[in-house]
Amino acid sequence: MEAIRKQASKFREQVARQQQAVFKQFGGGGYGSSDSVFSDAAEYQQHQKLEKLYISTRAAKHFQRDIVRGVEGYIVTGSKQVEIGNKLSDDSRKYGVENTCTSGNTLSKAALCYARARAQMENEHGNLLKALGTQVAEPLRAMVMGAPLEDARHLAQRYDRVRQEAEAQAIEVSKRQIKVRETVGSGDNISKLEAAEAKLQELKSNMAVLGKEAVAAMTAVEAQQQRLTLQRLIAMVESERTYHQKVLQILEQLEAEMLSERQRIEASPSPASENFMPPPPSYEEANGIFTNSTVDGLTESVEYFLAEVIHSYQAETDVELNLSVGDYVVVRKLSNNGWAEGECKGKAGWFPSVYIERRERVLASKIVQIL
Repeated sequence: MEAIRKQASKFREQVARQQQAVFKQFGGGGYGSSDSVFSDAAEYQQHQKLEKLYISTRAAKHFQRDIVRGVEGYIVTGSKQVEIGNKLSDDSRKYGVENTCTSGNTLSKAALCYARARAQMENEHGNLLKALGTQVAEPLRAMVMGAPLEDARHLAQRYDRVRQEAEAQAIEVSKRQIKVRETVGSGDNISKLEAAEAKLQELKSNMAVLGKEAVAAMTAVEAQQQRLTLQRLIAMVESERTYHQKVLQILEQLEAEMLSERQRIEASPSPASENFMPPPPSYEEANGIFTNSTVDGLTESVEYFLAEVIHSYQAETDVELNLSVGDYVVVRKLSNNGWAEGECKGKAGWFPSVYIERRERVLASKIVQIL
């Protein structure tokens, strides 16, 4: 509607100018040749300035409305994200409290740390959404719907209507002037011309006054729009920056806690290192090449007995013996470094002594398996 009204106004101006040109050509002299709706250049410049102000304030109003809509959409989406984040925090906290692991409570601790950090981040997210609503959306919405802008627009519209009436009256005056010239001495035409001219002057005077008032009001509104909108944009940026800074601090603290826990785990001795055993005796030891009972500081006791395998063992060198749970072994040597030497299923070799248990009685069928 605004665009249509604008086009109609321009069309009327064109028609008025064309009519004025016709009156100048055929009437000669009079109002058509020496007067116009705008008495001087200052009034015309005021008219142009008012048109620019109207366009500027309208564009700023639309921009403010776009910001409000964008912020409101962001708040709706952000509220859903906060809800999801709080649910994740609750789930993490629940796992950390209710669950443990046989190898330690590392994951439980990490889950509790994450739950606490996630809750803090979602709290900061909620504060951001509140700030955007109270510091950005509400002030801009109030200005879009506020009285100053509407009052200024009404003044501009009244000015435009008076200007249109003045243009139409100027055409009427030109017509009256033509009739007066055509009917010289007609008192009725002269009086009508004088009345039309008086009305035109009154309209022009009203137009000048309304124009000044509308320009002043629209200028004040434009300045307020520019200042307030910029302030709200800055407030939005500052709120988001504060939010991201606090979230970054929370994440840095969380990362430090988790990395510290991981370093503690990596620094703790592994089961393999705790159960480390020296390598088994060499091939020469296994085959009795050394005559001494002490080899490289390792003493051996020679004692034959039967033992049952209680843990499977996979040989890693040629001098070691594969064992399976339930097998029986003839133990021939025991070393003080945790190794034993014996024979099982026709093969001899070394194996960890903790993988077997001594048996005083063995079924005859098992003895056959050993050999």
